[in-house]
Formats: sequence, structure tokens, C-alpha cells
Amino acid sequence: MPRARVSAVLITKNEERNIRRCLQSLAWADEIVLVDGESTDGTCEIARSFGAKIVPHRFCGDFGLERNIGNENATGDWILAMDADEVIPENTRQEIENVLKKGSEFNAYNVPRMQYFLGKPLRHGGRYHSIVNFFRKGKATFSGKVHHLVLVDGKTGRFECPIEHYPFNTVSEFIQKQDRYTHYEALEMYEKFGNEKFKDVKYNLTIKPLKLFFKSHFKKKGHKDGTAGLIFSILFSWRHFLIWAKYWELCEKQGSRK
Repeated sequence: MPRARVSAVLITKNEERNIRRCLQSLAWADEIVLVDGESTDGTCEIARSFGAKIVPHRFCGDFGLERNIGNENATGDWILAMDADEVIPENTRQEIENVLKKGSEFNAYNVPRMQYFLGKPLRHGGRYHSIVNFFRKGKATFSGKVHHLVLVDGKTGRFECPIEHYPFNTVSEFIQKQDRYTHYEALEMYEKFGNEKFKDVKYNLTIKPLKLFFKSHFKKKGHKDGTAGLIFSILFSWRHFLIWAKYWELCEKQGSRK
């Protein structure tokens, strides 16, 4: 039985700080596809040096669409959906290779994600979780603009070894990225619900962030990750506050508040 081919598919925009590390961990992949949102830095040049196929596409706030465009341009039997700030460790590569060589009853896999914050792994607080990002071509699609769902045709398995995720190297980087992401999330919520959720604004600006902090830091034991875990729990709660503050702002601007 011949080994199946795998395409690593990434969506990028101005990721020159991260992408080399990611692509080095993907050197074994049969194909690398970048859906690039008009990067103005060295992202595409670095990617080309690794033999990547570049698919230019102006980013319009729809991450699910970007993912699906990448999948359509991939030619492998399997697709590994990646971000530029992620890394495939050797033991995770071996799990992928086993599927490629031996075949599988599953059409997709949930792969654990070990998230790092300020250079430290977050093993608690609900941050160590799995997402579907390895699947047969044509058997999974992405739905949703920001926190998209992966819709799988067939059975889904689970890997034991994680992908390493390095999204925030500094507190400032977290704040800058979340300012951008929460803009799209608030906009998506307003486009979907209009002013329907305006009645929930005060709760989500006051009580809900406190509940999220308690859940992350105490119930899910984020405190075991030390000071980094404490800072992340606070910022994670602030992130929820920011989404709802921006949703309130949209309602005010549109004159549709009640």
C-alpha cells in the first residue's frame, strides 16, 4: 500500500516572525499551500524558499473561507490545517505518518494543541484542548468567520501527541491580536443577530467576564500555570469584555439599540 500524500495548508498575513519555524517543522510534508492575505513583509519570500505554493487572497474577515480556499488548492490525499505560529513536533509527525502509511477508518482527527504564553506552556485553565485539523481532502469543510466549525463527513479519531502553538510572545502581542480578532467577532455577531442581543450587553460586560476568570483560573486550575496562567486568565476574560463592548458600539452606531 503506497503512502498517502499530505498537504499542509496555512493562512497568513505578515507572519515573517513566525513562519520559518512553522515551515521547518513541515519540511516532510508533500506540499505546502499558503493562502496569503496580501502580506507586505517577507512572509511569501520565506514560504517560497520552502517550496510553498502561494495563493493570494485579500482577507475579508472570514477565516473559514480562507481555510476552504486553501483546501481547494491542495492536491494531497490528506490536509493538515496549520497556522503560522504553530509547530509540528517529531512525535506528532510520526502519528501523521502512521496514518499516511497504514490508512485509517477515520476521515478526520482531533489533534491536541499545547498553547504557549510568554514562552511557557499552559497545561491548565482549559487551554490544552483538541481541534480537527487533520483530515482527508474533500471530507471536511470550515464553517464560520472567526471561530469556525469543522464539518466532517465520516468518523473522527483523535491523536495523542499535540501541535505546539505559540500565538502570544508578549502581552502587547496578545492585546494587538485580540483587538483585531474581537473586531471581527463583534461584527459577525451584529451581522447575525442585529440588536437582538443588546439586552445581554450589561451581563456580558460585568458578570460574565468574572465568571470566565473564575472558571479558567480556579475551576479549570489555571492557577497551576503560575503567574503566566494568572495573566492569561485575566486577559482571556478581558477578551470577552472587548467583544461585547464592540458589539454595543456597533448597536449604538447603527441606531438600533433598545
